[in-house]
Amino acid sequence: MKSKRMQQDINKLGKVAVLMGGWSAEREVSLNSGNAVYEALRNTDINVVAIDITRENIMQVIAKQEFDTAFIALHGRGGEDGVIQSVLDVAGIPYTGSGVLASALAMDKLRSKQVLEASGLPTPAYLKMVADMDADYVAATLGMPVMMKPVLEGSSLGMSKVDKPSQLAAAHELASQHPGDVIAERWVQGSEYTVAILGDEALPVIRLETPNTFYDYAAKYQENTTRYHCPCGLDLEAEQQLQRLALAAFNSLGASGWGRVDILTDENNQPWVIELNTVPGMTDHSLVPMAAKAAGYSFSELVIAILLQSLPLSSAKKAESDV
Repeated sequence: MKSKRMQQDINKLGKVAVLMGGWSAEREVSLNSGNAVYEALRNTDINVVAIDITRENIMQVIAKQEFDTAFIALHGRGGEDGVIQSVLDVAGIPYTGSGVLASALAMDKLRSKQVLEASGLPTPAYLKMVADMDADYVAATLGMPVMMKPVLEGSSLGMSKVDKPSQLAAAHELASQHPGDVIAERWVQGSEYTVAILGDEALPVIRLETPNTFYDYAAKYQENTTRYHCPCGLDLEAEQQLQRLALAAFNSLGASGWGRVDILTDENNQPWVIELNTVPGMTDHSLVPMAAKAAGYSFSELVIAILLQSLPLSSAKKAESDV
């Protein structure tokens, strides 16, 4: 049962637009997330509309201002990198998740690692790759194997494991098919965890287990062989350590509202921050809803809780406009 205060906050949201689709390589995933969020809100008393955002309609949609609050369900470039956030900021429309700077930083795997390093947080060693980079130098600096990554893509697109120096050129070529820089990152052999963040709270940790070489696009969206463990199997102290580390990474990049931090632990149980997702997947089988369910949230309650995180942003903008 909603409290009177919560209902008042929900009323402040006004008409909510779920923004989905976009033009990144993650368009189909975004449509799935957006439709799940839309259906969850449609079954509440919130006035909600679903909008498929494209390059052609984005400015027109925002200029009309036919909604009061935006739930951003846009994954990848254009939705998770500060672009839609900056357009909404100019229009004065409050939205879910992080602002322009944090979104742009988190989306860029190279710059986010630089910030994590500067903040004293553990992240695997890496090199920015260029064409014809000396393979022996990469191997001597990072060791083998390494993970090759395009820095501006999500959902593990363009990523590949490199087991020996002779494979570096082909892996770099694959990653270079995506926009932006490419990095080689020291391979971490161990367990993979993800920590969902809601406001200033870290939700229960999930451990991922896949028979694939790593948690790639197929393991995430196409196959049924990935196993998700929540409870994650760690003792309380170890789980809380990962939650603290995730919150520290989230805060170091200036993120807000909600998100998900991916962490690997090596054979010595040393945790390493891999990346921060500021607009994680939101289907009913995605990782954030899974963690939220373990914390006692239904899917609809999670969506509303994420939306309510946008209200302080709305108030801040109003205060700025009143100055």
